[in-house]
This record gives sequence, C-alpha cells and structure tokens, in this order.
Amino acid sequence: MFEKRNIKRLFLKAEKQTKDFLLSAKSREFFVFLFFFFIAAGFWLLQTLNNDYETEFSIPVKLKNVPENVVITSEPVTEVRVRVRDKGTVLLNYMLGKSFYPVVLDFETYGRMGNHVRVYGSQIRKRVTGQLNASTSLLSMKPDTLEFYYSTGVSKTLPVKLRGKVSAGGQYYLPDTVFTPDSVRVYAPSGVFDTMTVAYTEFLSLEGINDTLKREVALSAPKGVKFVPASVRLMLPVDVYTEKTVEVPLQGLDFPPGKVLRAFPSKVKVSFQVGMSRFRQITAEDFHLQVSYDELVRLDNEKYTVKLKELPAGVSHVRFNPPQVDFLIEQIPTDNYGY
Repeated sequence: MFEKRNIKRLFLKAEKQTKDFLLSAKSREFFVFLFFFFIAAGFWLLQTLNNDYETEFSIPVKLKNVPENVVITSEPVTEVRVRVRDKGTVLLNYMLGKSFYPVVLDFETYGRMGNHVRVYGSQIRKRVTGQLNASTSLLSMKPDTLEFYYSTGVSKTLPVKLRGKVSAGGQYYLPDTVFTPDSVRVYAPSGVFDTMTVAYTEFLSLEGINDTLKREVALSAPKGVKFVPASVRLMLPVDVYTEKTVEVPLQGLDFPPGKVLRAFPSKVKVSFQVGMSRFRQITAEDFHLQVSYDELVRLDNEKYTVKLKELPAGVSHVRFNPPQVDFLIEQIPTDNYGY
C-alpha cells in the first residue's frame, strides 16, 4: 500500500508540473517557436527537392512462356539496376509511391535465336523509359545486356569428381571420397554437351583433416551448363594409420622348363602402413613378389633387390626385410618331367 501511495503522489505531482508549464508564458513562446520552425523546415525541404538529383532503382526481370521440354541452364538475371536523374520531388515519388512493372521476356520471341539468347540494352531501355516520367533522364542500366542459355531437354548422367587439394594430418589418412549422390544430370548446349565427361566440384582446399568431414559442395558449372542437383554432399572419412608385417614368398615368373628359382631366404617380411579399418582385410595373399627369369639373367651379381610390382589399395610406406635376397637358378633333372 505504501508503494502505491508513493506512485500515485509522484504521478499527480508530474501531472501538475506539466499543466503549470503548458499554461505558462514560456510554453506559449516554445510552441510559437516550434510552429515557425516547422514552417521554415517545410520551405527548406520544398526548395531542396526542387533541385536535380541522381538515384538508383531496381526493376525486376521475368522470363515467361518457357516450354516444358526447355531447361534454362544459366542463372537468369532477375533484376536490372537503373540510374536516373530528375528533380527531388519526382525521385521521392518513385521511392515512396511508384512501383515498377517487371521487364518481361517472352521465350517464344527469343527461342528461335539458338541456345544462347541475348537481349540488348536498346530493347530493355524502351521498356524502362516507358515507366518513367518524361522529365526523368535514364543515365545507365546494369546489366546492359540480358542473356540466358537453355537446352531442349537433352541430358546425360555424369560422375562427380573432387577438384582441389585435400590431405589428412598426422597419422591420419583419407581412405575414400564419398559423394551423395555420386552422379548428376547435366543439361548444356550441344557444342559443350558432347565434350563433358565429369561433373567437377568447386575448388576445395582442405588440409590437416583429423576427423571425418561432411560438407555440402557446389558443382562447378561452366557458362551455359546446368547440373541437377547443383550441389552434392561430400564426406571424407578419416582413418588412423597402423603398421602390419606379413611374410610373402618370392616367386619365379616365366622360367623355362627344367629351371626353378631358389631364393635365400625364400620368404620376405613385408612391413607396411594401413588404416585400422582395413587392418584385418590386408593379408600376405594381397602381395605378389614375383621376379622374371629374364630379369635375373641380366643381373651382374647373385643378389636380387626385392620389388613390389603392384601396391594393394590402402597400403603405403612399404619396407622389405631383407631388402635383398640371394638366389640361384636351379636346373631340375629331366627325369622329373617324365622324359
């Protein structure tokens, strides 16, 4: 109750002070001053708006009557920016009250011009100036040429490929690049359509990746080309390197009848790095240490440097122990062949 009485007392006091001020001689002087101030401001504004100014407006652009079998493969212009000059009162009317009609392009009119349509500035200016006051000067227009590409329903499917530089950090590596979807439809003019074999992403630079990365990536469409969809979901799975060792026999290749390879030792320890996810999948059977007869005959000594002809997928940093082996080309008695 005490607080309510205080609030009421303060309100009544403020109300009395306001009434006293409004009924005083000072308040009359203040309102007279405000009256003449607003009159002067009005005259100044009218004088100012009577001068010439420049400003910029946006006028929408629309494309109509596009047939169902036509695909617009470029991003069409949706507006033109026009710069005009006129008196301030006219420009103020544009800003506050006037709405511009869109510049409408009828596909039926321009579709016979080929897959690349250009609508030049002179044609657009007529449609813009028709909406302006006679006193208004059109200074510039951007863009001054409207263009679009289209394809008449011809399309094909292209695989998606990554363009850029990606790398894992530390003991990590990237076992795969996964796109969802992994292929897209492409629409393009005939001259470009026949040359396209891959849909590349926008250039990416991702280094030091240490965790699985997921990102929406736009496709890099050349001018006049449209991809459906225009972007794909990229996933870069990250795996951790670990080391594994297997024993692989050294095998002779293309030896003539009656001759065999004897290697000392006959098996070589192969150590390599592989991701944890593939640790159990990679076995000794994935490695083939084969040496041809002709290669051994050409050697100047009796030591062969171990080489791997083909590296299994996901394997790196391969080492051999021993790196060299002694060998002997042994002649097998002909009795063993039934002669």
